[in-house]
Amino acid sequence: MSRTEPVGPAGPARPRASRPSRAPVSARRRRTARSLLPHLLSVALLVVVLYPVVWVIGASFKPGQDIVGSLELFPTEPITGNFRRLTEGIADIPLSTFFVNSLILAVGSVGGVLFSCSLAAYAFARIRFAGRAVMFGLMISTLLLPVHVLLIPQYIVFQKLELVDTYVPLLLGKYLAVDAFFVFLMVQFIRGLPRELDEAARLDGCGHPRIFWSIVLPLCRPALITSTIFTFIWTWNDFMGPLIYLNDPQKYPVALGMKLFIDQDTLADYGGMMAMSLLALLPVLLFFLAFQRFLVEGATTSGLKG
Repeated sequence: MSRTEPVGPAGPARPRASRPSRAPVSARRRRTARSLLPHLLSVALLVVVLYPVVWVIGASFKPGQDIVGSLELFPTEPITGNFRRLTEGIADIPLSTFFVNSLILAVGSVGGVLFSCSLAAYAFARIRFAGRAVMFGLMISTLLLPVHVLLIPQYIVFQKLELVDTYVPLLLGKYLAVDAFFVFLMVQFIRGLPRELDEAARLDGCGHPRIFWSIVLPLCRPALITSTIFTFIWTWNDFMGPLIYLNDPQKYPVALGMKLFIDQDTLADYGGMMAMSLLALLPVLLFFLAFQRFLVEGATTSGLKG
């Protein structure tokens, strides 16, 4: 019991305040330390991920001879000559040509993936046909195949068809639902939609094309937007495919156009390459910022309301 002082003329005695225990303070400190640890790890991971981007930004304002072997992240005397040289073109090719080529490939790939993968996903998720499980398993097993295993056979096929040095080898597969990852993503999303919607549409006389176009496809917007974002980014950054199938520099996308900074005249213009690398990041960043709201909405909502 707490000690009390004797009653005096001032009134009854008040209990003497006890000293606060140090145990809760130390417990709070331990909880604070434990909560700070994940944040510190996240900051460290963020630094590792963003360091290459920061290095490219700093290198784009350095002279070419100071980029390789230099330890400083940002130059003490930044220059803008690397960006001015880009306006003159690369190997007598305007810079806009590479960006237009990349845009053609990226938009064409997005359209092909959304068209073919959504149709294949609807067939696997909603239509019962012989061998559906086997075909779906074979499609998923293609995710285990390394890309390099298919390069030589595919190149021989397109060479026999005289399609090398065209965009057909880079776009044809997108319209044939060969991207098993996106097909699987859409199949899993469509399977989560209530089948009562399909049954109600059939009672109104709708067939599979009308059900797919008017009911399933609008509800698959989160999966479609996710596929759009990843397809655009992967196609824009693709280097191996254009390197194998394209020979004419006029058809090079941005990722392959940067190679010309090293090939021309056997000289390496690292400053121009870094400047073009920085410009190549902007379309991908703007595209992601434009669609990230829909991506977050798709992750936090179920796609069905009401």
